[in-house]
Amino acid sequence: MSKFELRKWQIEDVEDVAHYANNERIAANLRNVFPYPYTLEDAEAYVGSCAENSEERQICRAIVAEGHAVGSIGIFCGSDVYEKSGELGYWLAEDYWGQGMMTEAVKQICREAFEKFDIVRIYAEPFAHNTGSRRVLEKAGFSLEGIMRKGVCKKGKIYDYCMYALLID
Repeated sequence: MSKFELRKWQIEDVEDVAHYANNERIAANLRNVFPYPYTLEDAEAYVGSCAENSEERQICRAIVAEGHAVGSIGIFCGSDVYEKSGELGYWLAEDYWGQGMMTEAVKQICREAFEKFDIVRIYAEPFAHNTGSRRVLEKAGFSLEGIMRKGVCKKGKIYDYCMYALLID
């Protein structure tokens, strides 16, 4: 596994994010809010919002390897009847895929979220065809709770997505 650290976002991370996030293969497996092409302006807006985050109901971290912000990971607490749940989201530069880095990052941020927030469940919703992300979640201890058939629309195509969850011990 490549060495990495999770740390709070810094404005200096903007250029790294603009570089590494500008990848059609990353965007293809994320929600439409993650654009492709990914511009410097997109990176400025994203990093700025993460750097200014008060962390009252969410944790956003840069995944830093070899001195560069090469990915992002966050947990976002729900509200109303979902107040005891947090949603996990992440992406990683393609050069670092398949090295175990994201699995360890998921474990780390989940531990932090369970300690910091009054939640009992963390969930993630990868597209069913995203076997890499599904493997990450399974290796990090998440359980597949179900497949939501024809549950998402990406670029005009309908796909299944999965519901994975990790429950507090």
